[in-house]
Amino acid sequence: MLAKISARRYNGDMNAKAVLAELERLYPNARPALEYQSDYELLVAVVLSAQCTDERVNKVTRELFKNHNTPEGMLRLSQEELEGYIFSCGLYRSKAQHILSASRDIVERFSGQVPSNINDLRSLAGVGQKTANVVYSVAFGGDAIAVDTHVFRVSNRLGLACADTPFKTEEQLKQVIPQEDWSRAHHWLIFHGRQVCHARKPDCPNCTLSSECKFFQKTKP
Repeated sequence: MLAKISARRYNGDMNAKAVLAELERLYPNARPALEYQSDYELLVAVVLSAQCTDERVNKVTRELFKNHNTPEGMLRLSQEELEGYIFSCGLYRSKAQHILSASRDIVERFSGQVPSNINDLRSLAGVGQKTANVVYSVAFGGDAIAVDTHVFRVSNRLGLACADTPFKTEEQLKQVIPQEDWSRAHHWLIFHGRQVCHARKPDCPNCTLSSECKFFQKTKP
């Protein structure tokens, strides 16, 4: 059940309450689409998912993780070798560098274990805000909202946020979503972005949130 929402938290804007309730109804079983068997595999998969589909990432990691599913195993690869595995994910040079840098940090600073503290996660080389938030939320059950392209687009269209950067969007979402629902709401917004609120052609006529949607109210005929 969606956590109880206070009028104070929403500053009198009941649109957010209605939107979140409907998202919960639509996607009660929303969960990550990335395939992983450990905290470390999740971290690597999230790094690879930047500007890449989860389906593509899963295809790549099925091969990569056969022999390189620990930070120690990953560090046996050169950057060039890792780039060969992840080439099809795009941005492969920077992603390879980030994965190897984070793996080295995990081995040298955290005894080979992915840290469960959000600040420690953010301190890993090559790990940005979104990646840290996803791992903290999904792997360790922490309260966090990771703003990827879907969350950024959908939340600003619906009116849950009104921001021009992922960071500002995250901060605004934290103000209108109860903390205990941050992680679940992240997945609700992703599912809605994939299934209905597409980037180029949102399916507004079949969206059950259109009556609450700021974007639809501005663009409807």
